[in-house]
Amino acid sequence: MTVLGGIGFTAPWLLLALLALPVLWLILRAVPPAPVRRLFPGVALLLGLKDDESVSDRTPWWLLLLRMLAVAAIILGLAGPVLNPEEESAQGNGPLLIVLDGSWGGATRWSDQIDVVEAQLTRAGRAGRPVAFLDMARPEPPVFQAADVWRNRLAGFSPAPWQPDDARTARAAGFAAELGAFDTLWFSDGLDYPGRDTVLDAFERAGAIEVYQTAANVLAIAPAGFEDGAVQLTAIRATPGPERQVVLQAQGRDPAGNAGILATATATFAEGATEATAALSLPSELRARITRFDLQGQRSAGATTLADDALSRREVALIAGRESREGLQLLSPLHYLEQALEPTADLIGGSLSDVLPANPDVIVLADVATLSPSEAGGLSDWIEEGGLLLRFAGPRIAASDVSRVDEDPMMPVRLRSGGRTVGGAMSWGEPKALAPFRENSPFFGLAIPDDVQITSQVMAQPDPTLAERVIAELTDGTPLVTRKTSGQGQIVLFHVTASADWSTLPLSGLFVRMLERLAVSSSAGAPDLSQMEGTTWTPEQVMDGFGTLSDAGTLPGVAGTDLINAPAGPDMQPGIYASGDRVLARNVISTGDTLEQATWPADIPVRGFAIAPEQPVAGWLLSLSVLLLLADVVASLALSGRLLGRVNRTAAVILGALLLASPQAEAQSADAATDEFALSATAELALAYVSTGNARVDDLSRAGLAGLSQTLNFRTSVEPADPVGVDLEMDELAFFPILYWPVTPDQPRPSSEAYAKLNDYLRSGGLILFDTRDADVARFGGASPNGRKLQDLAAPLDIPPLEPLPADHVLTRTFYLLQDFPGRHTSRDVWVEAAPPDAEQIEGMPFRNLNDGVTPVVIGGNDWAAAWAISENGAPMVPVGRGFTGERQRELAYRFGVNLVMHVLTGNYKSDQVHVPALLDRLGQ
Repeated sequence: MTVLGGIGFTAPWLLLALLALPVLWLILRAVPPAPVRRLFPGVALLLGLKDDESVSDRTPWWLLLLRMLAVAAIILGLAGPVLNPEEESAQGNGPLLIVLDGSWGGATRWSDQIDVVEAQLTRAGRAGRPVAFLDMARPEPPVFQAADVWRNRLAGFSPAPWQPDDARTARAAGFAAELGAFDTLWFSDGLDYPGRDTVLDAFERAGAIEVYQTAANVLAIAPAGFEDGAVQLTAIRATPGPERQVVLQAQGRDPAGNAGILATATATFAEGATEATAALSLPSELRARITRFDLQGQRSAGATTLADDALSRREVALIAGRESREGLQLLSPLHYLEQALEPTADLIGGSLSDVLPANPDVIVLADVATLSPSEAGGLSDWIEEGGLLLRFAGPRIAASDVSRVDEDPMMPVRLRSGGRTVGGAMSWGEPKALAPFRENSPFFGLAIPDDVQITSQVMAQPDPTLAERVIAELTDGTPLVTRKTSGQGQIVLFHVTASADWSTLPLSGLFVRMLERLAVSSSAGAPDLSQMEGTTWTPEQVMDGFGTLSDAGTLPGVAGTDLINAPAGPDMQPGIYASGDRVLARNVISTGDTLEQATWPADIPVRGFAIAPEQPVAGWLLSLSVLLLLADVVASLALSGRLLGRVNRTAAVILGALLLASPQAEAQSADAATDEFALSATAELALAYVSTGNARVDDLSRAGLAGLSQTLNFRTSVEPADPVGVDLEMDELAFFPILYWPVTPDQPRPSSEAYAKLNDYLRSGGLILFDTRDADVARFGGASPNGRKLQDLAAPLDIPPLEPLPADHVLTRTFYLLQDFPGRHTSRDVWVEAAPPDAEQIEGMPFRNLNDGVTPVVIGGNDWAAAWAISENGAPMVPVGRGFTGERQRELAYRFGVNLVMHVLTGNYKSDQVHVPALLDRLGQ
């Protein structure tokens, strides 16, 4: 593109034609207008006369000017003028490398960044420059391709919930030597990270560099802590600046189970400060409901911190079999428990009948032997509903007959009469130490101090179930801690006292860590390495760069030490991890982390994301030239006297043009377009998607259905044509068996006429696949923008009662046998038409008798189009999962698509087939 006077031209050589305008002026000026024929009888008297000097009349100057302007408009329009043309960035016409930091720091303004990238791809495509991409957060060898190819793949780029580290930047720097000479456009997230200068030096040696970076300050939030009875929150920013307030939101589920904002707090950055703190004083019940804290107005993984067990203080009721003696607190059976639990739990005192109505998380019975029937009944119900009963032995239990002959329901094992004393003059030997904890024990990995000695204990009675209930034992194999489950809860017995009477265990730090492993208390802060050694944590939910949580699927577990020390990356994704009854959050920002703004050398130009969009005006100029030529025709007719005379060919052309512009002509043109659409849609089977008005979403839907059509063509007898995008307001829907409807928060609601067509489509056997594309984070509830939009869009539709897709639904076996229906996400919740109330399974048949129709709607949020989408060369456009697991997930997504299309084409054919043996038997065949 050539820029002249602030206006760009895509074909500037056509402007040379403007030099011919003066010559054209002279030619038109010299040619007289056409003569006018007049029938006048008196002309006969002039026959034979001869005029020796003839003077030709000339075309009026204003008519010549009109014609010159029309020709000039045509020339300028064909030259491709563009307002607000993009200025030249990297010099040269060679290969162009686009570098993305790709971290959570740019997530809040990711759409602005992608808009600038798309504009640069447009420029590169006009200049014929090959383009390659390098994502610093996920570095892969760059491959130079045409700019148009990359433009179709932009929807697949997303920020990572981590920053580039030394290993990734070193790998990225190594690519420079392999690529040769190239120019670089670097899109920075605004944060500095290790190794960035090394990559910058390598790229500077390869060619010119230009940086795009937002001027907005990057904000983040540190993990929440609990101190002085309040939740302590800390917000950080990358650059010191003026005083600024930020709002921190505590999100979770209310008592009704609805996700929402439970509390807010305001933190103020002092002038020049990079940290701001706030405190939230909340009741323990409300505090336990909080799942995450967010910075209002920010949408990134760094602006989100997840809550775990460290925040939710558990309520623990302490009940002793005997009262503490005044002045002898160290001999109290509850003293060491109180010291261990008070920093991290809310303690409740009183009798058992008093604490049960409070529904605590844990009840501790220290040397309580006998319970009344009413106490035992209430305690049993509480355990069945998920309570943890923690019992400690003592003289009372050792002397009682509890759980001697038959196992007591409130005891995990049967006990021997009396007890065992070691280490004294009349004992059985030296004090015993603890044996290393087994792998199946919740205490596995805890270091055992040498000074922990057991001098007395109650003995467990051997029986077949004892081995599986022992979770801690002495070096001689004697059980020390036993456990059993009861309903949703569990009962744990320490075979020693909670005081220092029978052992030194309560005096050691091991005692506190054992209580944490049993989820009796929560950790007051981040666990240290000694507490995490030997543990394995399974990811339950992982967080993307935008701070959105999704199901972890089949991601493998990680070692506890790696969860604390390993840098975030594809193998250590931020999210929620669980080990037994404990939950730990791995956040993007750790306590004590700071943010540092990215700075660039003075010789490298740095631009912002705010760019004026290019505005081509060729169409306007060509339209103006047509209007000027029409005015020229009218003026010429007026000068020749034929404007009001007989309608000639020129007038007919003008009249035809006016007729074409009339409403009737528009209606005829619309009818022709409708007929053409109908012919093309019915010529071959085609899958259709709803055009949302969002170019990226529509392009991804088209590519997704293209990938599914290709899969159907290869694997089945169905051979679909190219996918079709339908306009609900204009296009007929009856031509398509299935309609894929991606839900976006800003798409307009269809008109009542469109809803009438949609209801007719559903009643006549059509199927609509609603895809909220958000992994159903709110179960289609009001907390999700896509979920709210789905509720709004579906309200006027005649949709039957729905239910989660049952295991025996025909969709699970129309072509493939499936039990999971993933897309780019792996949420299990997929909703279909509910089975009739009388559906039941006949004896001998593997499935129920379901209705014969096709479910009119399928609702999910797994973003199936992204998993199906392929580019023009057949390669997947959007990454799904990692490695073999990701390819398996994509394969299951294709299989679900095949099942869906076969279901809508064949109905419940597969359900009918399973009854063939019964039908043949009745027919005597």
